[in-house]
Amino acid sequence: MSEEKKYRILVSGGGTGGHIFPALSIANEIKRRHEDAEILFIGADNRMEMEKVPAAGYRIIGLPVSGFDRRHLLKNISVLLKLYKSMRRARKILKDFKPQIAIGVGGYVSGPVLKEAQKLGIPTLIQEQNSYAGVTNKLLATKADAICVAYEGMDKFFPADKIKLTGNPVRRNLEQCSLSPAQARLKLGLKPDVKTILIVGGSLGARTINNSIAGGLDSIADADVQIIWQSGKIYDEDAKTKLAQSKAENVLQMPFIADMDIAYRAADLVVSRAGASSISELQLLGKPAILVPSPNVAEDHQTKNALALVNRNAAIMVKDADSCEKLIDTMLESINNTTLLESLAINIGKMALRNADEIIVDTAEVIINKYCK
Repeated sequence: MSEEKKYRILVSGGGTGGHIFPALSIANEIKRRHEDAEILFIGADNRMEMEKVPAAGYRIIGLPVSGFDRRHLLKNISVLLKLYKSMRRARKILKDFKPQIAIGVGGYVSGPVLKEAQKLGIPTLIQEQNSYAGVTNKLLATKADAICVAYEGMDKFFPADKIKLTGNPVRRNLEQCSLSPAQARLKLGLKPDVKTILIVGGSLGARTINNSIAGGLDSIADADVQIIWQSGKIYDEDAKTKLAQSKAENVLQMPFIADMDIAYRAADLVVSRAGASSISELQLLGKPAILVPSPNVAEDHQTKNALALVNRNAAIMVKDADSCEKLIDTMLESINNTTLLESLAINIGKMALRNADEIIVDTAEVIINKYCK
């Protein structure tokens, strides 16, 4: 592409932090290279991206798209109507903005936007974060120009010649924390020399994990350990009530952790859902983890993500259905097993794929330069 021509790049996706943070990492890398690049996000109305993307300094347009309801099939009539409206509006946005490439990072909105882009002949790049590809990305793959993946063996879902193994982009500040674990704990108001467990249920929280912790507060209170508990905004009030009723003074609870770099550095062990973005963060930081896959996701992909680590002795998995019975015991046993923690840390660190944002933007630039000479 000629030097005087400005980059115009559309990024679509969202719904959870697991889609939004990688999308912002890609956008930030584009801006780092090309200050004058025009970047437009398309998200889903009333979802997290409509707040997080503008806060990061980018323009976003929302579409009225929503996911299919697998339990109440009749409700999908309104879902289909929203999808039709979203596709029409996406087509207009694409025609007006005229991007040189459309990048999809997952979430409800990514499918219709990339589908319309492909119909208009706009190059597309898919960023598949999970070890098990979703239906939408499999449908989009045949006309996509590149598919950036985080796991090996994805040729069982996608055309092999379009696949690029990049890993998932993560927030750069996570790797840049200069604090020691003891300093990080002090920064959070914790004891510097006590074993620490970080519990995160994703940006919106996780009911089963929260219920498991709430039900085990007496056991936690009696253990030589301290807990950082991110409950999520939805469950914040209930978590605070349960904590106040317990004797667990060794638990620091909050709805959302803004400084995740410090929280990760403070932790000897992490309890987390098995979303792709969370797993990538754990891999890059070499953090021992207990994964509790969410059962409420398409194709049960979080279980498949977790098993990709468990099969390499890189994480422990507790099934969601077993969490209330087993999670507390598994946590407290694991935190005191130094040999296990060291082994998990080494093995999960070996799976890390670094500089994913840079490689994805490299790939996008190649595609743009191919079509926009």
